[in-house]
Amino acid sequence: MNLKNVLQGNRIHFLGIGGISMSSLAKFLHSRNYIVSGSDIAVNEQITHLESMGVLVQIGHQLCLPEGVQTVVYTDAISKDNSELTEAKNRGIPCVSRMQLLNAVAKEFNAVIAVAGSHGKTSATAMCSHILYASGLPFTAHIGGSDELLDNFYTCGQQVFVTEACEYKKNLLALSEVRIAVWLNCDRDHLECYHNFDELKQTFYRYALSAERSVVNGDDENVLLPENATTFGIRNRNCDYVAVSVKESGERYAFTVLERGKKLCRIRLQAVGAFHIYNALASVAAMRCLDLDVKSIVKGLHSFTGVKRRFEKIGAYASAEFFCDYAHHPAEIEKVLELAKRRKKGNLFIIFQPHTYSRTKFLMDEFVKALSKAHHLIIYKTYPAREAYQREGSAYELHKKCENSLYAESTRELEIFIKKSVKGGDTVLFLGAGDIYYLAKQLLLKLGGEGKRPRQKTTGIPFDVRE
Repeated sequence: MNLKNVLQGNRIHFLGIGGISMSSLAKFLHSRNYIVSGSDIAVNEQITHLESMGVLVQIGHQLCLPEGVQTVVYTDAISKDNSELTEAKNRGIPCVSRMQLLNAVAKEFNAVIAVAGSHGKTSATAMCSHILYASGLPFTAHIGGSDELLDNFYTCGQQVFVTEACEYKKNLLALSEVRIAVWLNCDRDHLECYHNFDELKQTFYRYALSAERSVVNGDDENVLLPENATTFGIRNRNCDYVAVSVKESGERYAFTVLERGKKLCRIRLQAVGAFHIYNALASVAAMRCLDLDVKSIVKGLHSFTGVKRRFEKIGAYASAEFFCDYAHHPAEIEKVLELAKRRKKGNLFIIFQPHTYSRTKFLMDEFVKALSKAHHLIIYKTYPAREAYQREGSAYELHKKCENSLYAESTRELEIFIKKSVKGGDTVLFLGAGDIYYLAKQLLLKLGGEGKRPRQKTTGIPFDVRE
């Protein structure tokens, strides 16, 4: 259904509005002159931004909805007995899931590019957005993180819509009429939603096959190749798009892209990390499927400097550098630890917050293996998201299995440890997809360090950084 059929009226209330994806959708509706409000459990940068635009946000889920609400949008993290959701249902107010709204938004555009995969979705989506921006093509971006240039939402037209497609609860299958479906990789994650890993693979496969064209990783043995596939890779030289002549300088990479065996261009990335080569290749392939010119591709990828919470330096304390990274899966943790170890000078301290009990439970052995490579490790209490407590998947259970690790229940404990242990030249790396990012920033300020304060925006419409 289109947007007008999904949303009843123009007063829309978001439950969990502070989430990256939800706040982006809220900004989209605000840009279309909908009257937007929302609620969430705590203030964050996205909520501060929305409030600066005039969006009413209440902290804590209230017993009653704001006056005049005509449609309620909710996320998977909202419980079925949420007070606002219950009131909406009792009053007969239509309740729409985040994915239903996202699909309706996508149908407003001439072409949809969706980016899926177990790792790298946000960075690859942002890279595609940078290329579209460089091309001057009218587009809108719905990014699952805060890009340094475009933030999590940007719009300058309705020709192309680029968005992330999440595999949680098979949400990616709800996106219909996708022109280009990107499949970056496939790993064991969200297994609480699937019978087994094979079902997860098949879900990604169905998503890719349902699009007009798909762009898939030809190096990943877990990726199934659909009939409509355009492939990318590094090791497999038979892929349609291949990176060769790879050079590294300060963890930033340059490489030549071969397009079906012929030189297409030379890419120089500004974002750190070898894993970005795959994200960039996928973006190149997707943009070529859209018939974009090489100059825009090179310029756009060069302008991408990274997404917040992806090895982001947040400040310093006692001459020690503090970084944050979104890594919450064992494979991501291994990669960011490799990157951090190559860049560090003194000791490397890792503070990891597990994200959901189910993920920790299903991947316990993998987490232990990945975290065993950290010599100074603190496990911080689990960010439960939508889940109830599960002892066997708790942060404390993970701590007990990780030899020489410490466990922390509060930021006060972290503060004491840092003051006692961290010295000049050391690196402190906070890992996790929960609220550890915001806790780390608050902790740094409390320590009296040089921290980045949340960016304040005074305007948000029409979200065009070229104005």
